[in-house]
Amino acid sequence: MKYLRKGNWCLKVAVLIFFSAFSSCKKYLDIIPDNIATIDNSFTMRAEAEKYLYTCYSYMPKDGNLDLDPSILGGDEVWAIDGPPKPTFNHRIFNIAMGRQATVNPIADSNSPTDTYSIWVNLYRALRDCNIFLENIGKVPDLKEEERAQWIAEVKFLKAYYHFYLVRMYGPIPLIKENLPVEMDISTVKISREPIDECFAYIVQLLDEAKDDLQPVVADPVKMLGRITKPIAYALKAKVMVTAASPLFNGNSEQATLKNPDGTQLFNQQFSANRWSDAAQACKEAITVAEAAGHRLYKFDRASSASVLTDQIVQQLSIRNAFTERWNPEIIWANSQSLSAATQLIATPNVDFRYQDNSVIGYELAPPLKIADMFYSKNGIPIEEDPSWNVNQPAIKAGTAADQRYIKLNYETSATNFDREPRFYANLGFDGGVWYGQGYYNDAVPTGTYYVSAKKGQPNGKGKADFGSVTGYFIKKYVHFQNTQGASSGDYSINNYPWPIFRLAQLYLLYAEALNEKNGPDAEAYKYINLVRERAGLQTVELSWSTYSNNKGKHLTQPGLRAIIHRETLIEMAFEGARFWDLRRWKEAPQEYVKPVQGWDIEQATSGLYYRKKLIFSPRFGLKDYFWPIRDNNILNNRNLVQNIGW
Repeated sequence: MKYLRKGNWCLKVAVLIFFSAFSSCKKYLDIIPDNIATIDNSFTMRAEAEKYLYTCYSYMPKDGNLDLDPSILGGDEVWAIDGPPKPTFNHRIFNIAMGRQATVNPIADSNSPTDTYSIWVNLYRALRDCNIFLENIGKVPDLKEEERAQWIAEVKFLKAYYHFYLVRMYGPIPLIKENLPVEMDISTVKISREPIDECFAYIVQLLDEAKDDLQPVVADPVKMLGRITKPIAYALKAKVMVTAASPLFNGNSEQATLKNPDGTQLFNQQFSANRWSDAAQACKEAITVAEAAGHRLYKFDRASSASVLTDQIVQQLSIRNAFTERWNPEIIWANSQSLSAATQLIATPNVDFRYQDNSVIGYELAPPLKIADMFYSKNGIPIEEDPSWNVNQPAIKAGTAADQRYIKLNYETSATNFDREPRFYANLGFDGGVWYGQGYYNDAVPTGTYYVSAKKGQPNGKGKADFGSVTGYFIKKYVHFQNTQGASSGDYSINNYPWPIFRLAQLYLLYAEALNEKNGPDAEAYKYINLVRERAGLQTVELSWSTYSNNKGKHLTQPGLRAIIHRETLIEMAFEGARFWDLRRWKEAPQEYVKPVQGWDIEQATSGLYYRKKLIFSPRFGLKDYFWPIRDNNILNNRNLVQNIGW
């Protein structure tokens, strides 16, 4: 079969311009590269075909990358400095959070096919290369059939993931099931967006075709970590089906007017309860496959430490290392092409006060106060539901001996930082908060443990315009506890790790969510929430709500347990990029984004003045913000391609 190539085909390629960010003939629009012989050579032997396999992997979105991942700085979970004079990273994605998205030059899209900011361009290019691989891998003569099947399954998985990533961003999309032959009529080539149900069906079809030809674990961990395994495929299928069952995609009347020019409705208008049943089954299958392959919730091994550790610090390390300990057994899938070093640098406060001249540490990433308030009280329930939390306490308190694994002894800090759940202290840094590790591990003598000192004029306080947290909180979760800081400007030793995309804890919570949406509260749903809570050092949902909450029957109703599962998910998956997508699929973004972004008054040096809430930004979220706009030029060049609502 012949495919579109360079030469006299610019006119025909122009109608496919929706793949591009501009309207001239450019190389990446080719259905295959310029030289057919190059493609043929790529599949003449196993070694060359393997290179093409890695080309298909090379398009993986850069999760956790502050320049590229919209789920980190594009929402309301992490705040940054608006327009810093000397940015330590490109702040373009942060403009989404600031309400600056547009159709002419959309953020996370690009005007150049070589620009790494264009997710749309890169993923459609990826789908083209995946199709080339699948169309040609059968030609390789020295490839064992078992390995051929494995590679085909990996690329089908990648096709599914790239389509899913686009669906989350844009909603209904054009599906690229195969590359287009040159013989196609020009009117046929003007591809339309497919209805959302067909998008999800095709993604699931690809995963079903791939999942059982994959290995449960990689055969060669030294060379192959990051390659797709059977648990990864099953987990993604579970996530896709939960997403498809969620309110944003399951009977969404708000999207009723989104139709193709021929009248085809792109969002289904009828809610289907069966989708939650199918999603629950997919989650259960994924859990079975993952656990059979050796995945389990991570817990820190006290015996692995040369220091004597208290239960509080062991608990914190179980929570922190579940994310930062590379390839630990909880991590089902990590992005080996997206490493955490730069993000760790920008999250780390300078807690070793001996080396204040170390300018490489930026500590800019700042959770707003509403995110700190999201974490539970020590009783494992929301602080607004705990009548015993912070009762008759002064606004400012000094750390006591009982708190010194969490709060510096005798240090004045906000009363809201006391009596919180272990994940609060494991995930967040704050003024007066202990920052365990970073070179000091003697938990038996906690007075030497590092801590954050964030009032103005203090080591981690307001200083240069392009440094520091704008809210007074910091993201400890990103930072490996064994990183160490040195004296020179560039001296910061980082334990780098690939960014986790999927942890077993998330799969447990997705299963609990699907079960509750299917049948309401039951023992199985409680079981999987409680597994996550137990690792977090909390009592069960049933015990916590019936004992401590002022809403004691909340967990006994479907809406009540739904709220609990959503809150549990937001806490457990905090700062991993899940909140950005989950608030959208639940259709809860409008009520969450209306809450203002606030911080402490970081311009102040005294406790009494510092601990005043200060408005930083008033976010907005409307119907149009659920999905990205499609670039105007793409629609002008293909009138079958309709714009998302509101843009």
